[in-house]
Amino acid sequence: MALFLDIEKKLGVFQLKVKFEAADETMALLGASGCGKSMTLKCIAGIEKPDKGKIIVDGVTLFDSEKKINLTPQERRMGLMFQNYALFPNMTVFQNIKAGANRERDPKKRKEAVYAIMERFAIAPLCDHYPSQLSGGQQQRVALARILVSNPRVLLLDEPFSALDSHLRFRLEQEVRQVIRTFGKTVLLVSHDRDEVFRMSDKIAVMNDGVVETLGTKQEVFANPQTKNGAILTGCKNISRIKMLDENHVEALDWGITVKVPRRAEGISYIGIRMHDVCGEKGENAHRCKVVEEIENPFSYTVMLKPENSGESTPLGWEMEKELWQHIRASCVEISLPCEKILMLRE
Repeated sequence: MALFLDIEKKLGVFQLKVKFEAADETMALLGASGCGKSMTLKCIAGIEKPDKGKIIVDGVTLFDSEKKINLTPQERRMGLMFQNYALFPNMTVFQNIKAGANRERDPKKRKEAVYAIMERFAIAPLCDHYPSQLSGGQQQRVALARILVSNPRVLLLDEPFSALDSHLRFRLEQEVRQVIRTFGKTVLLVSHDRDEVFRMSDKIAVMNDGVVETLGTKQEVFANPQTKNGAILTGCKNISRIKMLDENHVEALDWGITVKVPRRAEGISYIGIRMHDVCGEKGENAHRCKVVEEIENPFSYTVMLKPENSGESTPLGWEMEKELWQHIRASCVEISLPCEKILMLRE
């Protein structure tokens, strides 16, 4: 175990109550704005103080409310990178990175460490530039270099790509993945972007209203998000309230159809199915549907469907390759909802 966290903090009516463990891996905190992701990182870094609980890294207690332990941010050695990178505007690139190397008391070794990491991040030619003279990607490299030169115990990344355009984001994401691999310790990544989280992380903790709802490997969480919030955050757009009919069947109230489910629906309030899991052939949960809208995406079509005789129902989305829809395009289509692809969801 590299990181153990069990903390509570009240902020007005908001209550943060988070508990998890992370080994030498990348764990993503996935959640909507205001769910407590960034506050969790700040508590670990020592910028915010929890009301109660414990934070332990590699056997070193950073915070313990019962034992009155609360190490300073400098003593904790956490590498926190903010969304805006928090570079010192009046310092050059060299000076910014040197500020992160202040634990090294030998001036010569400190200077060597700064130049070495600037070479590693290909920013040595920018050493005399100020942050205002740098692009967003260059600022991110400087921020990462400043963090890593301090040899942190844990790397904390708070929405590291939110300020970048999509092309630059993808390229820098590749660079950060390489940094993470060479870092070899615990990394916590805060994000609300499901694709980014899947590409970057080993494990995912889905957060909602200050608590962790779902925790597991990224494959487990995407296959079974467990809650309505988790399904939405992982990209499921077909979600319906249900009424239990018998052991294996529910009425999907929003879709206006009966659906066979993979297990008894006790404790389940919703079902869902991802748009790409809808099948255009006869099978389980087969329904004839009217096409109410077709939406052209760059490389696919999303077709919105209403099952026949479903009344004032919410349309189901079906996403498929362009060639398939161009082949079968019709005003009515037959679809099926494979039982094993149905997500069983709590509130």
